[in-house]
Amino acid sequence: MLHPMHGPNRFKLGVFSANADGGLTLTRVPERWPATWDGIATMAKLADAAGFEFLLPIARWKGFGGEINSRETSMETLTFAAALSGITQRIALFSTVHVPMVHPVFAAKALATIDQASGGRAGLNIVCGWNPEEFDLFGLSMIDDRYAQGLEWSEILNRIYTEPEPFNFEGKFYNLKGVSGKPLPVQRPRPVTLNAAFSPVGRDFAAQTADFLFTTFMDIDSGRAHIIDMQARAAAVGRQMGVFTTCHVVCRPTQAEAEDYYEHYAVTMADTASVDFYMNQKQKNSSSHDPEAYLLHRKRFAAGAGTYPLVGTPRHIAEEMVRMSEAGFSGTTVSFVNFADELPYFIETVLPLLREAGLRE
Repeated sequence: MLHPMHGPNRFKLGVFSANADGGLTLTRVPERWPATWDGIATMAKLADAAGFEFLLPIARWKGFGGEINSRETSMETLTFAAALSGITQRIALFSTVHVPMVHPVFAAKALATIDQASGGRAGLNIVCGWNPEEFDLFGLSMIDDRYAQGLEWSEILNRIYTEPEPFNFEGKFYNLKGVSGKPLPVQRPRPVTLNAAFSPVGRDFAAQTADFLFTTFMDIDSGRAHIIDMQARAAAVGRQMGVFTTCHVVCRPTQAEAEDYYEHYAVTMADTASVDFYMNQKQKNSSSHDPEAYLLHRKRFAAGAGTYPLVGTPRHIAEEMVRMSEAGFSGTTVSFVNFADELPYFIETVLPLLREAGLRE
């Protein structure tokens, strides 16, 4: 089958972060997403039936403190994708994998297992890590050349999938003997891979290892520069890449209702200590956002981890997505305060407008 990330829709949609409590939010509202398995399963089947292209989980091992300690509860992402493969039919199932914490030989076998179980719908979100507390949890040091380790990790995984005989690998980070792994994935030569690097060295890594880059931006027009930069980096190593963005959504019948709720959950009910910790750690260790974002958009970090806000009526949100497509983005992820409460209305009201605009079939 054709992997959904290569499907016909001009502007593709994914659900992001539903495997973790609170999703992308750092809020104290009682309706925040609890990330129970029953709720996740219902959400996944709904997105699958509605024609969403993919489900993308976040990989978290510790919460962010504060009153709520958001994301302390999160489903491990390889297991998450494997479990969802049995209850979905068409949607792509990504696993977000931390290079330093997960050995490439294990990752290759786990990912191939998911691809076999799902009929070729697996995907890999390759992450080199940014949170020192999570490195400490595993007894690891957060090294400066994490992307160099990522290149070795990716090479090992790809060789497992493509070399017919066992091989040895001698590198700076891995010294392996007689490496092999079966079964092979359904997708050849490997499952679809994405990365969300932002720094220059990270984007050079993405250009060599991923099929799609996910990026944040301050505003849609400035996002064009990220697309131009990434496509140039990919072309320099003889590859092509698509570029996605990522958004948090508050969709309501009126603009005032949407903006009032946004202010309520992201400002009045923000988990302030958690937001401070998250922004500080991201700014020091991740380079995942424009530097100005930390100064100007605290509300966006409480609301959706610094992603772009889609706040308003269904038509306003659809029009914003049209602008993203016109800027050159291949698609976006969406997240909500509560996926079960809000995703159905998004599907009912926004998707028809995207079809009307010619972005989706």
